[in-house]
Order: sequence, then C-alpha cells, then structure tokens
Amino acid sequence: MVTFDMGNATLSTLAGKTSGSSEDLGGLVRQLVVAATPLEGRMNGSGRAAFDRFKARSDRIATDLGRALGSVHTGQVMMDRSFRDGDDTMAGNGTHAMGAANFDGARFRG
Repeated sequence: MVTFDMGNATLSTLAGKTSGSSEDLGGLVRQLVVAATPLEGRMNGSGRAAFDRFKARSDRIATDLGRALGSVHTGQVMMDRSFRDGDDTMAGNGTHAMGAANFDGARFRG
C-alpha cells in the first residue's frame, strides 16, 4: 500500500515560491541580454543572427516564461484548494458518522 503524506501548508508554500520564481526568471532573461550586449559587435554570421533574434525576442521569452510559471502557480493554488476542501469534507464526514454511531452498543462485557 502506498501512503501519501503531505503537510497542510506544502502546496501553499510551493505556490508562493513559484510565484516569486516567475518574476525572477523574467528579470534574469533581461539581465542576460544586457550582460551579453558588449559581445554584440564581436560576432558575425549565424552566431550574430542567433544573438540578434534572441535579443529581439527577449521580452517575449521573458513574458512566455512568466506565463508558463503563472500556469504552474495557478495549478498549485487549485490543488491546494482541492486538498483543503477534501480535508474539510473528510473531517465533516467523520464527525457526522461519529455522531450517528452507537458507541454504547459496542461495549465489551467480560
């Protein structure tokens, strides 16, 4: 039997870290373009063409990466909500079942 044990704050903590990483990653792409700018005049041929394409698309790349991580974040938030709702439902069902149980009838006599 496989047991899945996760703390009740695991997904919300992970979602918070993913949200911050999304912003950081876009900034790093932009920093990469700025850091590589001094190399711009030193390249020729296909290397220069590839760099020019990357530089021209860097904002879009940063935005696309941000959107992708944003989707991951949304999924984490929704999973967290589902786990919390499931936990609340199980607790409510357990309380209801205990209220309907006849504990007096289950006494052991010896």
